Order: sequence, then C-alpha cells, then structure tokens
Amino acid sequence: MRAWLVLAAVLPVCGTAGAAVPTHFGTVLGNGLLCRDQTSNRYYFDYMVRFFGQPYKREGGAYWFRTPEATLWGFPIREVMVSDESWPYSFVGALADATPEKLEAAITAQDGVRYAKIDRSRYPVRETRTGGRIVYANRQAKIYCAKFKPLPLPPALR
Repeated sequence: MRAWLVLAAVLPVCGTAGAAVPTHFGTVLGNGLLCRDQTSNRYYFDYMVRFFGQPYKREGGAYWFRTPEATLWGFPIREVMVSDESWPYSFVGALADATPEKLEAAITAQDGVRYAKIDRSRYPVRETRTGGRIVYANRQAKIYCAKFKPLPLPPALR
C-alpha cells in the first residue's frame, strides 16, 4: 500500500516533464515573446515548470528550460529562458532553430508583426513596436521580450 502512495505522489511530477507540448504553448509563449502581454517572470517560470519540468540550469540571470518537440512559427524551439530575480528586467526568451531572417519572415507571415532593424551591424538587432526583439545567437535566432520590473508601491499607497 505504501509503495502505491509513493508512486501516486511521484507520477504527477514525472508526468509533466515528459508530457507532450501543451496545445496553448504557441498562444502563451508566442504572445509573450512578441511582447503582446505583460511580462511576468513568475508567470512564465510557473508555466514552464508546470509543462516542462524544472529548469536544467540557472545562468546569465535566467532559468533555462529544455523544450523538446516545441515549435513556434514553424521552427523548433529548443530552449526557453525566463529571468530570475537578479535582473532589473522581467524577460522571456527562446532559441529558435532558424536564422533571424527566416524567423522574422515567418512571424510576419503568420502574425503580421513587423520588425525594424535598429542597428547597421553585420548581425542587426530586429525590434517590433511593442519591444520584442530577435538577435543572433551563434547561428540561431534568439527571440525575447524584456520589460522593466514595476517599482513596488510606496508604503503610503499600500
């Protein structure tokens, strides 16, 4: 009987990490990456843990999650990053198995979102009016949305 109770307690934890990508992944994470929603690192952290398990590392001010089988805009998404509390920004980002040019074209075709190149470098940063960005990460595209964390209310307004 005790073995059954232990197994029943462990299955929900194991089941989430190996489960299929949720059908709302594109809606939730895609809109977050395009800066269409509020950017709450707590929200995205909880979402990723619920559907993909615990992060596999914490590095560079972010928790890193592996996302096998996940796709956005027709490209595989291998990793998702969610900011930790050490940064003045809340951000959510993803590494897409595509070049920034191809990812930009796919997003524009599917969602109508347009990017502007905001510098003249060899590897220009692309940015939307809402603040979403696409940059080079070696040969892949990194897409992210970063916003300043809101200041806490002063004691007189609490």
